[in-house]
Amino acid sequence: MIKTRLLPFRIAHIVAGFVAVLVGYTSSAVIIFQAADAIGATPEQISSWLWALGIGMGLTSIGLSLFYKKPILTAWSTPGAALLVTSLSGLSMNEAVGAFIVSSMLIVLFGVAGWFNLFVRSIPTELASAMLAGVLFAFGINVFVA
Repeated sequence: MIKTRLLPFRIAHIVAGFVAVLVGYTSSAVIIFQAADAIGATPEQISSWLWALGIGMGLTSIGLSLFYKKPILTAWSTPGAALLVTSLSGLSMNEAVGAFIVSSMLIVLFGVAGWFNLFVRSIPTELASAMLAGVLFAFGINVFVA
């Protein structure tokens, strides 16, 4: 029998992390499917995309959690994915992937440089909430159309 005091974590920690990842991943998967469909992705490309997202989020979550010695969960942005659904139509897969790469590089640059905190603090909470509502409103209305 393994003594739990020797391990830096308990089974409850693993289960809680798994549930958080499962809920976060599955709650936004439909939006990711719609974003991929908007650019005309094949079923194979969509499954590859979701696989890559899952592996990437898993590795970064584990790596950051071990490095900082506290639970850190990386995930895609649900409002960002909903924005993609409405803005990717008419683009090819190559153009969409290029846009993802450029936006990822900008996100990393803003995060590492500390500009993100400065930028977010300058946006009033009411405005940020209204922007989120605007992005999610069109997506939510389309539920009734289907």
